[in-house]
Amino acid sequence: MAGMVATRQGSPACPVLPFRATLARMSDESEANGRLIRQSGKLSVLTMTSRILGLIRDRTRGALMGTGVLADAFTVAFSVPNLFRRLFAEGSMSVALIPTLKVYVSEGDREKTEEFLSATFTALIIAVCAVVAAGIAVSPVLVRLFDSEPVETTVLMRIMFPFLALVSIAAFFQGILNALGSFTPSGFAPIFFNLSFIFVPMVIGSFMANPARSMAVGVIVGGFLQALCQLPYVLRLGARFRFVSPRRAFSNAGMRRVLVLIGPTILGMAAYEVNGLVSTSLATRAGTGVATALSFSLRLQELVLGVFVVSVGTVLLPELSGLAASAQWTRYRERLVRALEAIALITVPVAVFSICERFDIVALLFKTREFSDASVAKTAGAFFFHMIGLPFIGANRILAPAFYARGDTKTPAWAGIIAVAVNILAAVALQPVMGGSGIALALSIASAVNAAALIVMLGRVGIDGLGSALVSVALYIIKLLVFSAAAAAPVLLLRGAFRAWFGGSSAGILAYGVPFALSGIVFAAVGVGLLVAFKDPAAAFLVSSVRGRSRKQANRVGLVLYRRL
Repeated sequence: MAGMVATRQGSPACPVLPFRATLARMSDESEANGRLIRQSGKLSVLTMTSRILGLIRDRTRGALMGTGVLADAFTVAFSVPNLFRRLFAEGSMSVALIPTLKVYVSEGDREKTEEFLSATFTALIIAVCAVVAAGIAVSPVLVRLFDSEPVETTVLMRIMFPFLALVSIAAFFQGILNALGSFTPSGFAPIFFNLSFIFVPMVIGSFMANPARSMAVGVIVGGFLQALCQLPYVLRLGARFRFVSPRRAFSNAGMRRVLVLIGPTILGMAAYEVNGLVSTSLATRAGTGVATALSFSLRLQELVLGVFVVSVGTVLLPELSGLAASAQWTRYRERLVRALEAIALITVPVAVFSICERFDIVALLFKTREFSDASVAKTAGAFFFHMIGLPFIGANRILAPAFYARGDTKTPAWAGIIAVAVNILAAVALQPVMGGSGIALALSIASAVNAAALIVMLGRVGIDGLGSALVSVALYIIKLLVFSAAAAAPVLLLRGAFRAWFGGSSAGILAYGVPFALSGIVFAAVGVGLLVAFKDPAAAFLVSSVRGRSRKQANRVGLVLYRRL
């Protein structure tokens, strides 16, 4: 993609006016809060689609390989390039690129914006290509960190390392789109990745040595499609960039600012990802299939995070960046508190319900001939402890952007390093006693420590009223825990009857799906009833945001009909 010029004939090179118009429309607080929810809702639909496809992807993987030696080899091989993906792509690119690009866009200088994007693109390509080349070369050494089949794991790792370069370019495109207020294309990218992961093995499976290698090829094709599907939208927005000389790239003032912002972020994320490698290494030593069971459990957790939490965080960062740049701290505080309450309203009840229904969830989604009852038990045991940490992980996805929007990447990095140290120590201590479940519990403990550290540090930044607002959020979470426990009580009482009625069926959808659905109806009925009875403000805000959008659409339709008449 070197030399590529992303522009359209007759289109503005830098969409300054639309962006400023967007800022003007955000002047009204209720409209801005509603916009946050609506934009997050749009992205949530796409993300939920992607997560569902991710479940189908993992179900396919489980059906082909179960939780055996080959499955562990694939899990280990993908974990290393996936580590670098997180460092160079998703988190760090958004944190560094979006705030910096917003400054250039607001200034309206076409040439400076193009020079900045070109410098960033060049530096990114140089860095990821060097890492890919080094990773392929040292794959046999990296494999020795894990207790897995060395030859096959090395082959798989070498096949999948180029995925890093492709997904990093996709993240660069996503950063441009999100900085300019376009979020929908980013939701399509992981959908294409998952579709590739599902269908490519079906197409080439008969030509490959084993299912793991065909899936590895699917990873590469998926990374390419992630980048390709966003390119037309980048072109439409009129952003320009090209490959320039390394000296010119690294001397660019904007690029230097990106490096300043991205350095602490990569440090913190590196610590987190090293922790993931340590956990995977411990899992491979805990027995065959433990590492794979943990990966399936994390997939279920990510489904919940992807449905709403990730979307809110993605939309929140650009909005908070704009408020911080204009020193509108009251609105900054209100937006942050609303987001935290909305995330708590989602994650706390879902965590409680998922813990109650963990066996049915895992069996319904993954149980096949190769994914046996033993695999279900391993995955459900890890899922129990992973879901304990769900509300803390959700809070972290909102709290970290609150610092990034202020240009502070060091504080989240230090909080992450502290959490990583806690995670490693806890995993080493708990794994011999609890096996894979101990590793999952260690992650939840570390997530709680990370959230606590961020809250304490955020309370010290000096924003008027923020400390008391965070205390009110904590009290709200406690109330949600009480409501969720009350909603879980009838679920636990009726679960035995539901399983007695349908559990004898040979069809998984009846044996596990119907009891799960009935339990969900009971839990939701009691939970929603409590929220309505106590006039929950966060729930009312979510409903009013959706209704507000519906009313506006209806008013526009009515106005059109009136004019025609």
